Amino acid sequence: MSLFINDECINCDVCEPECPNSAITQGDEIYEIDPNLCTECVGHYDEPQCIEVCPVDCILVDPDHTESKDELMEKYNKLTS
Repeated sequence: MSLFINDECINCDVCEPECPNSAITQGDEIYEIDPNLCTECVGHYDEPQCIEVCPVDCILVDPDHTESKDELMEKYNKLTS
């Protein structure tokens, strides 16, 4: 599954530099996560780093982009090759 940022985002700028896949970018109003680049940090870290640093807990699992750990690892391999 990829992650998404809900409207509780306070634009604190801490999540974007933590993303190893550059999946997080500043949107029109709040930060956004590109589901094509998000691997939930699979292949990089044990836990999603954006969730670890988010002070308001606005980063959630995106129910519209469900992927297994194997699929996330496959995406990681494609992104890093």
